[in-house]
Amino acid sequence: MKSIRKELLEPPEIFGIVEEGVYRSNGSLNQSQVEFLEPLKIKTLLLLSIENVSFPLKKFVKENNIEQINLGLKTWQPDLEWKPVSEELVKEATEIILDKSFHPILLVCSSGIRETSTVVGCLRKLQNWNFNSIIFEYRRYSTSRARYAIELFIELFDIDLVSIPSNTPDWFISQQQFFTLPQN
Repeated sequence: MKSIRKELLEPPEIFGIVEEGVYRSNGSLNQSQVEFLEPLKIKTLLLLSIENVSFPLKKFVKENNIEQINLGLKTWQPDLEWKPVSEELVKEATEIILDKSFHPILLVCSSGIRETSTVVGCLRKLQNWNFNSIIFEYRRYSTSRARYAIELFIELFDIDLVSIPSNTPDWFISQQQFFTLPQN
């Protein structure tokens, strides 16, 4: 008989379900927060910031043979003018998120807000969300750390830059079909 776990699992501070098989979080997790992730059977960790993740999360990734893709190091640019992140990072991250071979996937940046929220906001734009709904979700996660530059970046992001992979998740296919229904 299995022993009953007495302690409660602690979700990461900025954890959220983006879509089925797509999760978001900050990268500095403690051991209890990492244990919260175990039932999700994460296959891919998509690191969106230049900073490294916490030791418990590194250990979790290694012990569970989770593929780690570090776009933060690849696309980091020190001089982005007004842009909070690079368009290349958002484009590549969105293409990875839309390829279901990477699912279940966890999106992580150091704060869980700047890069992650920008990527999720641009994904929402690609999903044909109303802009006010995108900003509401962004502000819900960022609370007092919301930045106008991020909101502006999401609004101006050109979704035509994103190449839709052939292996998209069912939730994306059904959303695209919904928005292409003939109007009566």
